[in-house]
Amino acid sequence: MVIGISSYARDGEPPAFTLPCGYVDGVRAAGATPLVLPPGEAQPERLLDLVDGLILAGGGDIAPSAYGGEPHETIYSVCEERDQFEFALARAIVARRATPVLCICRGMQVLNVVCGGTLHPHLPEQFGSGVPHRLPPRRASLHPVHIEPHTRLAHILGATEVAACSWHHQAIDRMGEGLRAVAWADDGVIEAVEHTTHPWCIGVQWHPEMQLDEAPQRGLFAALVTAAGRK
Repeated sequence: MVIGISSYARDGEPPAFTLPCGYVDGVRAAGATPLVLPPGEAQPERLLDLVDGLILAGGGDIAPSAYGGEPHETIYSVCEERDQFEFALARAIVARRATPVLCICRGMQVLNVVCGGTLHPHLPEQFGSGVPHRLPPRRASLHPVHIEPHTRLAHILGATEVAACSWHHQAIDRMGEGLRAVAWADDGVIEAVEHTTHPWCIGVQWHPEMQLDEAPQRGLFAALVTAAGRK
């Protein structure tokens, strides 16, 4: 079983495509082979023929112009090359409905934008600082996430509440077509979505790849690999 993982944007000197090891470790622990997919392919959709499942990984912010948003001083690491690459992958996934996909943090935002949704540009301005979605200046945090019972996500995690590793300052505002919210933080920020017509399309706003020592979070990778085996 091969699981494609979208890489971070090219960065550094000399430029390099990078990916945190947790994504690779999570896929391997679930019994599959990871294949890192860097942006820049002329026809990203053809890559789906090489993999059995896909992870849209976290990373920098999406260009606000992609969803009709306005520039904001806190927006960082925008990369048009990566945006266009992952948008094409997400559109193909939704259209074909054959490849299971797990969308993590930025990946969930990519899915929402491709489905016609919008994003909150900077959560503290809309939701305050009661829930630490990210610690200053840009550090991960833990906070509770409440999951709707009887959803696919609740079944996978085996729980309706988890402590999630959070590292973001943006989140879904208007929901994209075909998506429904299935988890929330205490302040009302949407923390997970499921696609209503795709057989296996889940987005989580947190970072399960940073919590691989916890069985529920490892379960997300295992469930993706299991779904890929049924493709």
